[in-house]
Amino acid sequence: MIKRILKSKPDVYTENHGLMGNADDYHIYHMKWIDYIIGFSLGFVLGFVVIMVFFRIFSVSLISGIICGIPAINFFRKYRKEKRQRDLLVEFRDLLEALTTSYSSGKNTMEAFAESYQDLLSLYGEKSDIVNETRIIIAGMTNNIIIEDLLKDFANRCGLDDVASFAATFESGLRQGGDIRQVVWDSRKIINDKIEIEMEIKTILTEKENELNIMMVMPIVIMIALSGMGTMSAAANTAFTVMVKIFAIGLFAGAYMMGRRIVNIRM
Repeated sequence: MIKRILKSKPDVYTENHGLMGNADDYHIYHMKWIDYIIGFSLGFVLGFVVIMVFFRIFSVSLISGIICGIPAINFFRKYRKEKRQRDLLVEFRDLLEALTTSYSSGKNTMEAFAESYQDLLSLYGEKSDIVNETRIIIAGMTNNIIIEDLLKDFANRCGLDDVASFAATFESGLRQGGDIRQVVWDSRKIINDKIEIEMEIKTILTEKENELNIMMVMPIVIMIALSGMGTMSAAANTAFTVMVKIFAIGLFAGAYMMGRRIVNIRM
């Protein structure tokens, strides 16, 4: 019986700090206090405004804002994590471009990463993720850790398929004596094409996203307009109108979530 209970416990994710113990795990986003404030504020304002417009009861609106603000923190954490990974992919593409230039000038792997580090430092600054990761790779090679293991470790921590594919291709190229410069160039071109395709899709979907956002705002606008016209039945809180309002809010919330899934295309 005890064994069954132990087996049924979900596996706890262990944060991976890399081979040298000083790296970030991009599967986890550690919120700063400002992130908590922003996430809670967005949820609070949304919940407060919607309930206030529909029901006109300040105390209920305040409680609803607090209730909406708490889960909004997790949504904001997820958004920040995904944005960090998207930015890291763009930065990684620039790393590959810098490596290609260094390899073309006859540099070896250690020299290529050291030169690329300086280029990325001037481009993104010392606190950027890709500069930190390049610094870790250089330190690892200095401490006699092979580049293949360092790249695979980076791929495991960042959670990006393109980085994992590059690490595997790079390892295969080194073992088989392939053209590393060409491997890096091809990987950079694939990632760049992927980013451009995503941007084109995003541009196409922007109009639909705007339409979806406008449709979600319309119920609030209509309620404000009806109240301003003196239509008291819209603001009245009888048993029937309360049920109708709750059903309408739930309906529009469900429609918005479904609409976001439709326009949120992942590559």
